[in-house]
Amino acid sequence: MTNLRVYQDHTDRLQVVSLWRIVFGYETAHNEPSLAITKKVNANDGLFFVAEENGTLIGTAMAGYDGHRGWLYAIAVHPEFRRSGLGTRLVRHAEQALVSLGCMKVNLQLLASNEATAAFYRSLGYTVEPRISMGKVLHENVPAQHTI
Repeated sequence: MTNLRVYQDHTDRLQVVSLWRIVFGYETAHNEPSLAITKKVNANDGLFFVAEENGTLIGTAMAGYDGHRGWLYAIAVHPEFRRSGLGTRLVRHAEQALVSLGCMKVNLQLLASNEATAAFYRSLGYTVEPRISMGKVLHENVPAQHTI
């Protein structure tokens, strides 16, 4: 049985980095898994979850909440465990954590070309909203080379 629990840095970091490299294939410095994990751990908000089966991490869900809106990030399921309901469980788990904080709306972003993932989120009640997503990398906070 797959167990969902809060991320624990001292035991989970290496497995999460490996999983994210498999699932997301991050190529930009600001998405470097270890850096993202460090930043999230420093936030200390309890909104980073892992799915574990037999001691192996097979999924993650990261959420954020600023008091106005909630966000979902890094919903990842190892390819061998997809289509098992785990992605849905991870999203629902993160949503419940946000509900417990008083969150009224959850947002997420994904690449427009990622139709399979968009279909997954539509099946969970998410809709495409007429918004323009904009971003800016703050290079002052992105190390040139970040390692585990």
